[in-house]
Amino acid sequence: MNTSKLTRQVVLDTETTGMNKDGQIYVGHRIIEIGCVEVINRRLTGRHYHVYIQPDMLIDPEAMAVHGITDEFLYDKPRFAEIADEFIDFIKGADLVIHNAPFDVGFMDQEFRFLNKKTQPTAEISTITDTLEMAKKMFPGKRNNLDVLCDRYGIDNKHRVLHGALLDAEILADVYLLMSGGQKDLNLANNESGSNDTGRRLRHTSSPLPIIHANQEELTAHESRLDLVAKSGSCLWR
Repeated sequence: MNTSKLTRQVVLDTETTGMNKDGQIYVGHRIIEIGCVEVINRRLTGRHYHVYIQPDMLIDPEAMAVHGITDEFLYDKPRFAEIADEFIDFIKGADLVIHNAPFDVGFMDQEFRFLNKKTQPTAEISTITDTLEMAKKMFPGKRNNLDVLCDRYGIDNKHRVLHGALLDAEILADVYLLMSGGQKDLNLANNESGSNDTGRRLRHTSSPLPIIHANQEELTAHESRLDLVAKSGSCLWR
């Protein structure tokens, strides 16, 4: 395989000890979780990178309410310096896909600066694609957080009760592939008020679709087939 033709992307999310505020880093806060999923040539490969990190500081209660990660849980987890090399190896040379990239990248750059050895900033390790900026251009004037984008593209994220870096990265990968693939709307029932809906919608028709019933010969053949199925065990169709 000629790997030079492969387009490798890593969809990434982090959780931190402090809450996001206008996309900026809270001074003194640290990364406590990193979640990444790999996409090659627009296909999820199944490879991922996920780690919890001991920040050597307490988590703000407001942040804990969002991601559910506790100080006790992180007590025996590795510090960033211990996982830095494997993390850099996973993202190196890839296009990082991040929602609100300045926040996550700012924290990553801060962690890199804290290392005793010289480490490049994120932008010199990988290229960066910000899906929030993409969404703002595609849907100007609208809310574009991850939950809203899931609704807009018909992605089921009901299992997302608390934020988690790996779960959010997996969801963002689905969102990004739809955003960048030209699909306008998977959820035909969801039309935001005032939006210019260019997605394909079903046309109403006054003529009901015909219902074609099986004839007796077809019913007999069907029952014979079920008899064969029943001989091998239980038959779910009866």
